[in-house]
Amino acid sequence: MPLFDLPLDQLRHYAPDVAEPADFDEFWSATLKDAAARPVLGDVRPVQTGLPLLHTWDVTFAGFGGDPVRAWYTRPAGVDTPLPVVVEYVGYGRGRGLPHERLTWPVAGYAHLLMDARGQGGQYGSGGDTPDPHGSALGGPWPATRGILDPRDYYYRRLITDAVRAVDAARALPGVDADRIVATGNSQGGGLALDVAGLVPDLAALITTAPLLCHLQRAIEITDAPPYGEIVNFLAVHREAENAVRHTLSYVDGVNFARRAVAPAHFGTGLRDNVCPPSGVFAAHNHYGAANGRPQRPAREIHAYPFNHHEGGEAYQVQRQLAWLSSVLHADRGSAVY
Repeated sequence: MPLFDLPLDQLRHYAPDVAEPADFDEFWSATLKDAAARPVLGDVRPVQTGLPLLHTWDVTFAGFGGDPVRAWYTRPAGVDTPLPVVVEYVGYGRGRGLPHERLTWPVAGYAHLLMDARGQGGQYGSGGDTPDPHGSALGGPWPATRGILDPRDYYYRRLITDAVRAVDAARALPGVDADRIVATGNSQGGGLALDVAGLVPDLAALITTAPLLCHLQRAIEITDAPPYGEIVNFLAVHREAENAVRHTLSYVDGVNFARRAVAPAHFGTGLRDNVCPPSGVFAAHNHYGAANGRPQRPAREIHAYPFNHHEGGEAYQVQRQLAWLSSVLHADRGSAVY
């Protein structure tokens, strides 16, 4: 994929006006209040993974509507002290997979909660274990278009709520330092982590790479790669639905969540990424923490990879994330870098 988005010198300062509904805060406050009315932790069962240096549990917690959501909780064996916990979210089309697949964070010494994605898991990876019982609202067949004609019915209202509840579940798990919760993910997972940063005011840190659902009004105009292409395809058939769709998308745009965030943040993007265009990632980064004209914004940095697509920096980016998180959990960071 050749360069198709804005050049880097423009991206560094790209802070567009992004559609935000007047009742954005009320919408999410009411949604999360309803979810919080139920006890969060359900089942927590130890599982055998064949990895003696780690302990893993199969966790079920109450997500949107009280629906059971599955997750893997893993931590270093033989460590009794409370640990910071990294809550991780998976990419589009994936499920939580198998418990031995994602070991970077627990091997680095953190507790780790990997949330399943409701109604996904059938496109990549090793599957998922969480159904979505609310998938009958009008919209297309894909997660990105389920219920897209009304923000109350939209799939991502449910998934974002699950993501916030995963933080609540992490705080309730044994061996966790509840004051040091980190949200992370790539692609869809990065978008969910970014949303959580805007909805959970005491998050310790955000690590997001190629976050999905950022600057959505632009994304559906400049790329038709999935999953944005699924929205494009839906509108190609339902030509009369554009206004309703754009209205719904404004409630889940990561830039609006980013503006409300206060945790230090680490971003990454590939400049040739047509799945999650870099203009959306930079828009979220450049607006990060700017709500209500805050005079002092949270520390943040972004790393751009000019010759990479959706894979971004891969292992190079993970190396940077590990070093950054270690420093953030022990000391404040400086201003943005590129």
